[in-house]
Amino acid sequence: MASAKQLATELLKKADIEIGGSRPGDITVHDESVYNRVLAGGTLALGESYMDGAWDANGLDVFISKVMRARLDKELKPSLGLLLTYLWAQIFNQQTRVGSQRVAREHYDLGNDLYEAMLDPSMTYTCGYWKDAKTLQEAQDAKHDLICRKIGLKKGDRVLDIGCGWGSFLKFAAEKYGAEGVGVTISNEQAEYAREFCKGLPVEIRIQDYRDVNEKFDHIISIGMFEHVGVKNYRTYFEVANRCLKDDGFFLLHTIGQSESHVYGDPWLSKYIFPNSVLPSPKFVTTALEDLFVMEDWHNFGPYYDTTLMAWFENFRKAWPELKEKYDERFYRMWEYYLLMCAGLFRARSIQLWQIVLSKNGVPGGYISVR
Repeated sequence: MASAKQLATELLKKADIEIGGSRPGDITVHDESVYNRVLAGGTLALGESYMDGAWDANGLDVFISKVMRARLDKELKPSLGLLLTYLWAQIFNQQTRVGSQRVAREHYDLGNDLYEAMLDPSMTYTCGYWKDAKTLQEAQDAKHDLICRKIGLKKGDRVLDIGCGWGSFLKFAAEKYGAEGVGVTISNEQAEYAREFCKGLPVEIRIQDYRDVNEKFDHIISIGMFEHVGVKNYRTYFEVANRCLKDDGFFLLHTIGQSESHVYGDPWLSKYIFPNSVLPSPKFVTTALEDLFVMEDWHNFGPYYDTTLMAWFENFRKAWPELKEKYDERFYRMWEYYLLMCAGLFRARSIQLWQIVLSKNGVPGGYISVR
């Protein structure tokens, strides 16, 4: 019978990855037990063993991209733990009002110092639009402007931002377009920062669950929050947007997505980065919005997230000498794995970035796509 190392070597050959090699994507193993560990524990064990320093890669983003392009993730049998996670997600709603608080506590409330060091000056924690941009800030400004143009934002319009983060979109919309806005978040750290960030502008920041919003807005946008909603709540999410949107307004949904329909997220990301989060599929999205909205436009610019994540990692890496006074070395390897793994996933086109424009009754004569 082949050893775990032999099995791993043969698997990695399918992705043109060599153990002990020097090319981009090749890996170095520091602890031989990693082979049995990963073959038994799958992607969760792969990430945890990296955090433990059991292996390194000559470009972790390249390694992940090669692995996913070769679809090696399909070669590993799911562990008992993963099967139980799947069953749990099938039965229970993990993104209730209480359950949804976990991602705020464990991720978004980690510390504004970390995010200030990693993100651009607008504190935008979502994919930039790099079509004509040269810097991270330019890409984030371009993304915000693209959203404003897609919804036809004009002076005096009142916008709801579901999952407003640190207030970057509402600040941009108020300053550049003369709009008014309400942002809802369940993160105390984000709300406090956003209120100061948008001070003096016609912007209200609330600590409020999206399910409790019940008033009318000219337009609604949601940037990078749908990933935390959960399959069992998709219908409720779109019902809330429908009841809060004026009849002639637009709802723009900006979300990471995946081609396959799953009710649970990646085991490693769910455990260490985004608790209770799951990526939607086109099937889940279209089923949930049926008879509530007309699909006007579906824009996929997933490759731009690769560029965005690599820019975030470079900022994080440069800031580490200051950040390490608060965060330990294992946190560095965890955060490095998170950013570079995600970059590799987008580069392999395993996951996507969608902007979906919806109307309640359809645009007379048709919607003109904006790019």
